[in-house]
Amino acid sequence: MLSKYKIDDRLRMTVLTGAGISAESGIKTFRDNNGLWENYPLEEVATPGAFQKDPELVWKFYKSRYYQLHKVEPNPGHLALMKLEKRYPDNFTLITQNVDGLHLKAGNTKVLEMHGSLHRCFCLKCRQKYAMNEIDLNPLVPVCPVCRGELRPDVVWFGELPNFLPEISEILERTDFFLVAGTSGVVYPAAQFLPVVRSYGAVTVGVDIKAPENYLFLDEFHQGKTGDLLPRLINEWLE
Repeated sequence: MLSKYKIDDRLRMTVLTGAGISAESGIKTFRDNNGLWENYPLEEVATPGAFQKDPELVWKFYKSRYYQLHKVEPNPGHLALMKLEKRYPDNFTLITQNVDGLHLKAGNTKVLEMHGSLHRCFCLKCRQKYAMNEIDLNPLVPVCPVCRGELRPDVVWFGELPNFLPEISEILERTDFFLVAGTSGVVYPAAQFLPVVRSYGAVTVGVDIKAPENYLFLDEFHQGKTGDLLPRLINEWLE
């Protein structure tokens, strides 16, 4: 037995995922290459100020990330979490820091993309939102098909508040079982979720290649690839 814990339909389960789970699908993590992208610090392509200064450079970065998504698929870790939601749909929420949409592609439906999505953009002028595949990405800076205002990727940049924080706060307060997969435990506010649920009395379990920075708040930690361990753990819990 990998885990000493059991789950059932009485438990309210919350999952938090980070870059580690998507890395196993071939997604480059946000901090690859020592925080550089084509010799540009990420702060120069991932802040509101960066977009104001050089929207063409920012769009070049996000287009490259978006096009990469066409070449990747959910891995066994994503599929295992879909299986967990399918068994307990009424007591399951998945919070992800990832912007790649792989959880949705895997079949999860109760997903809160707290850092936004590479699959969406919005107009800075009229605020209309669009799926990336609905707009013309050929211009250096894509424009709104309605008002011709500048579009920007619908992702949360450094210095911006993540999405769904009020909803997440309520979910964490009600959580009985908290599973953390592929997170470093250093990016706030998500890094604070683990001590918060622990303070409410939830069981906390982590899975990753290495222990997160906040691992002291884990009741149980499984070291290894999420694509290997999540299917084994979830199959065990679902027996």
